[in-house]
Amino acid sequence: MQRTSTSRHLLTSTAITAALLVGVAAAPLSTAATGPGGSARRPPLLSVAELSARRIATGDLVAAAKWGTGSPIDDPAREQRVLDSVAEQARRLGADPRLTRLVFRDQIEANKAVQRGLHRLWRDRPSEAPTERPGLDEVRKEVDRLNKALVRAVADSAPYRRSAPLCRVALAVSAERVSHERRLDELHAAALAGSLKSVCGASTGPPDKRGV
Repeated sequence: MQRTSTSRHLLTSTAITAALLVGVAAAPLSTAATGPGGSARRPPLLSVAELSARRIATGDLVAAAKWGTGSPIDDPAREQRVLDSVAEQARRLGADPRLTRLVFRDQIEANKAVQRGLHRLWRDRPSEAPTERPGLDEVRKEVDRLNKALVRAVADSAPYRRSAPLCRVALAVSAERVSHERRLDELHAAALAGSLKSVCGASTGPPDKRGV
């Protein structure tokens, strides 16, 4: 009985601390902390989850841009450029390039999972396939803009990632809130979870001077 009571106490303490890390995730955005000039500032882990969801949403546009063109979903050259770029951005911010690359590898795979899922859906249900094709270059400009914001959010979240167990709980709470706010379907909710799996991972070894 004592063990059960102790376990419940530890779980409750963890949950409370995690809620504090995400700024009490259930609170309305109007009560969020404010930054310089009085602008709303979301807690770092919540910002990471929100930006990840927005980045995943671009997978819909990329899928539509590639639909019917024969263009492969995998684009190793583009992916490598993105990884090199975000690692360099992280280094300039004094953040961990290695961890940033891991996070963005997950982001890329999550985006491709959305593209594959949508292509399967459109093959099975042609009536739901897009009738217009967005410009891929324009979509990628938005992806690049989100990448910069996400690199900074990951860098800002460093103090909240010192305890991996607490970080994972806080990040899960944040992801759940974002999924609810954005009303994500199963495909996009799974992609969001996949995109965040390395965020709370501990960095090992000295800073990577090459960003690899």
